Amino acid sequence: MAIDAAIGERIHVGSLADLKAQGRKVVKGRHCPLLVVYDQGQVHALDNRCPHLGFPLHKGSIRDGILTCHWHHARFDLKSGGTFDLWADDVPTTQAWVENGEVWVAAECRLADPAGHWRRRLGDGMAHNLGLVIAKSVLGARAAGVADAALVRDAALFGARYRDGFGVGMTIMTALANLLPMLPEEEGYLALFQGIRRVAADCDGQAPRRDRAALAGAAAPIATLERWFRQWTEGRHRNAAERTLLTAIDQGETLDRLAAMLLVAVTDRPFADGGHALDFVNKAFECVELIGHEHAAAILPTVVGQMVAARGADEDNSWRHPIDLLPLMAQAFEDLPRALADGRGRHGGFGGHAQLAETLLGDDPSAIAAALLGALAQGAAPRDLGRALAYAAALRIARFGTANEFSDWDTALHGFTYASALHQLLKRLDQQEEAWPQALRGVFHGAMALWLSRYLNQPPARLPEARRDRLDDLSDDPEVLCASLLDAFDRQQQVNPAARLVARYLQLGLPAPQLLGTLAHALLREDADFHTYQMFEAAIRQYHEWGDTAEGHAILIALARYLAAHCPTERARFQTATIARRLHRGGRVYEDQPDA
Repeated sequence: MAIDAAIGERIHVGSLADLKAQGRKVVKGRHCPLLVVYDQGQVHALDNRCPHLGFPLHKGSIRDGILTCHWHHARFDLKSGGTFDLWADDVPTTQAWVENGEVWVAAECRLADPAGHWRRRLGDGMAHNLGLVIAKSVLGARAAGVADAALVRDAALFGARYRDGFGVGMTIMTALANLLPMLPEEEGYLALFQGIRRVAADCDGQAPRRDRAALAGAAAPIATLERWFRQWTEGRHRNAAERTLLTAIDQGETLDRLAAMLLVAVTDRPFADGGHALDFVNKAFECVELIGHEHAAAILPTVVGQMVAARGADEDNSWRHPIDLLPLMAQAFEDLPRALADGRGRHGGFGGHAQLAETLLGDDPSAIAAALLGALAQGAAPRDLGRALAYAAALRIARFGTANEFSDWDTALHGFTYASALHQLLKRLDQQEEAWPQALRGVFHGAMALWLSRYLNQPPARLPEARRDRLDDLSDDPEVLCASLLDAFDRQQQVNPAARLVARYLQLGLPAPQLLGTLAHALLREDADFHTYQMFEAAIRQYHEWGDTAEGHAILIALARYLAAHCPTERARFQTATIARRLHRGGRVYEDQPDA
């Protein structure tokens, strides 16, 4: 037989007679062991490692052209390598031929389209909620040159299609995708796996989303669409609200203008759904920016269902008694235009964020509202109030008293993630002053929610001392400090020790990226819950607002305390990710000892 030059390196297996007698034989290929099989008059060659967990396929059985692995009973078409069990993946094959009675095989198993293969497998893994398939697909796709942004896009569009609502999974994936630029290679893989895995779990068993369409030929002014959208959202008319939003998208409105439209509507209900409704809105816009503006019509309408169904805090008795916060806020909203007029022309020079944050942690809600109005009159822009509110909410966590009930961490968390999301949305309104009076209501809602959680800091936990000599019992070596921090996260009841380690690291002026990478690894190895992912991303985002300052340090200390309170977990997903990585590197997962 003529040998195709494109085959490249080839390996002599032996005589056809010997192969017929033995039935199968294993030879060493370029990158993997190759199983060569004679069956039903034909010679086949394929990777000897089961694609599920790497068990040697030559130890399996062959019957009627089907190869069965005896570890988990995955079954494969011997000729094509295709699996009959989607959780197992296909076996890579290579060319085999007989020449002058001798058997030869190509030395390397190759996929015709590796990038396309792994993206299709990622879709299979998500459709069937198969964690190991997702992990292997992420590794395979990245090795094949697929950009992380493309994987995020595939997962986001899947999540938007197969779940009726933005949801927890999409929020987690978007949060982790935001962090990818700051993560080293290994942590980037974990972030992609954890995020995409959560989207798949969120969609599992859910009803697919039903398409709605823009109003054909409406050509309505954006101001009219904004009024309609608020009306439909407040009246809980989801179809009308979605069609109105789709019309604005179809007419080419910018993301910032659409953000103002949704922000004003979501703040018609104060602190809706404990802050989650606004956070989902913000994450939907961030998701669109990650995957491309052309996908706005697929992503943004997914948050409308939550907005329409959300309950406002005005329905919560704590916002009414013993102090009725609703009239207080209503009066502040009446005063907003005057405060904004007083501050007009002075925007950009406000520097009292930290001082304002401390005021927002006070005991008098009237004084808090007055401080916000006063800051606006002094020239603070909406983004300035958002930044101050987010820092104040971070301090609530940094000073969280461990004598509180464990569930109280969530109360502190909700205030912080709401404030951070609001801060990001308010940044989009810099050039839309006409939206400021309505959008700024969200700051007052967040400030009142923060005031209601003041009991979490009574008494406040003491932050690690600023003076170095109070922490000089700790190492000054960054490697030792980071290792000690991970060790603290391996044990329970380490809230304050973890805070001291982070404080020591920061006070020594050691490189921030190493500390952030350590904190990221601490998160990504855990079976973290939704709130922990929210906390991590919001803290990193707010830390970058402040940088290497006392305020930035306090935010990272808050993050360390929260992570320590919620670690360790079972780490089952981390085990799946580790198995996939070992398989990708050619490790023998079926053996007891780890790879050398």
